[in-house]
Amino acid sequence: MAVNLSKGQKVSLTKDRASLSKISVGLGWDTKRFDGGSDFDLDSVIFLVTGNGSVKDQDDFIFYGNLTHKTGSVQHMGDNKTGIGDGDDEVINITLKDIPPYVERIIIAATIYEAEQRNQNFGQVENAYIKIYDQLKNETILQYDLNEDFSIETSMVFGEIYRNNDEWKFNAIGSGFFGGLAALCATYGLDAN
Repeated sequence: MAVNLSKGQKVSLTKDRASLSKISVGLGWDTKRFDGGSDFDLDSVIFLVTGNGSVKDQDDFIFYGNLTHKTGSVQHMGDNKTGIGDGDDEVINITLKDIPPYVERIIIAATIYEAEQRNQNFGQVENAYIKIYDQLKNETILQYDLNEDFSIETSMVFGEIYRNNDEWKFNAIGSGFFGGLAALCATYGLDAN
């Protein structure tokens, strides 16, 4: 049975599932009806972060331009440019046992493509969520619905998967950033240019 989380809640992914090795992270959203005139394209991104809070190198940033980590442990399944339709809009597959040992946190985020040029922000997004699935059992482990109203933010950290001793845990973060992908990358030690 899936656990529904609130902002700030943490839950173990592996304590009661010792054999859990392959998960899928599904992100979903809808856009509010508004007179923007432009397409609304959210992009999910993953940062594999070390103990110092930053990525080791560019390879630890998984997004539409780098779909698979060099170890094969993280695979982005592709960019949904509209968010239209039921179910997950973007999916990332993660093999926990293959995550490099230097990685302490897996940051799961989304940005709005060309948000400033299109005058778009997360205040125009609704029904945003993150789900984590057990790939092998095809079961939903948890879901976190982002229910806050964000007005100027153009990128969002949905949550993080992190190591805690011999466990993998999930933290529901729901934190927005202004400045899009560049601001998000800078937070984790990358230059987006």
